[in-house]
Amino acid sequence: MSKTQNKWNATDITDQTGRIAVVTGANSGIGLAAADALARAGAHVVLAVRDVRRGEAAAATVRGASGSVEVRRLDLADLSSVREFAAGWRGDLDLLINNAGVMNIPEASTKDGFEMQFGTNHLGHFALTNLLLPHITDRVVTVSSGAHRLPVGMHIHFDNLNLTGEYAPMVAYGQSKLANLLFTLELQRRLTEAGSTVRALAAHPGWAATNLQGHDASVVRRIVMRVGNRVFAQDNKGGALPTLYAATQDLPGASYVGPDGLGEMRGGPTLVGRSHAASDPKSARRLWTASEELTGVVFPDLVRA
Repeated sequence: MSKTQNKWNATDITDQTGRIAVVTGANSGIGLAAADALARAGAHVVLAVRDVRRGEAAAATVRGASGSVEVRRLDLADLSSVREFAAGWRGDLDLLINNAGVMNIPEASTKDGFEMQFGTNHLGHFALTNLLLPHITDRVVTVSSGAHRLPVGMHIHFDNLNLTGEYAPMVAYGQSKLANLLFTLELQRRLTEAGSTVRALAAHPGWAATNLQGHDASVVRRIVMRVGNRVFAQDNKGGALPTLYAATQDLPGASYVGPDGLGEMRGGPTLVGRSHAASDPKSARRLWTASEELTGVVFPDLVRA
């Protein structure tokens, strides 16, 4: 999208009436903003959240929409929860937005023993997407981050994906966000090879003021983030625009959308570049194979009756 004075925003979303979307982590931040915008455009939006009570409170803030919202439980840090969510799905699903995530948290593990950031941000969404793919009719949008470009996130630690004995919060976060882009790349390759019209895309919000940064393992970084949220960041509605653009505009598969401003920190949504590491098809295939082995979930047979 060219940079113009009239930049694309949520009011430019085409009519979503009759479409069904799932947004993970939609009880706050850019996930809630995306869910709200899609519902206002007429979609039925499922808020897939770990805490149903908080999800219901978030859903209650979506008022005046021509579409509708509902809340379903999904804990991406627990593969049994992911399987239960997918097993309970009936009918078509137009849009899956893999938005939920954790950032720079102290070392922790998922219920299945994976490093929490890699397990939640990548493996949970990897399993969810593949389990839901037989239902998906249009596209999958996965939220990555500019952090995939940082030196700490420039490669996947294939010999130690859980970073056992060498954990650092930013390294783990950078790896998970790089994994999101490699996942999108390989998913699109597989969809194309299968003859599917479903598209896989990715987006990043730039710097958006949400509660994501509030769980940082470093007190110093939390303070810096708090100041930055007030001075530099856009709000959650602005941060959701790249996700919404990727979710509703006619873009090629494997596209990556982010803000068009300085350093891709804020601004209107546009197609953006990615690091060399995030464009490596060999790494993408290797990560996919490792993810299948770790989760026990494989790319499905997409032949429809």
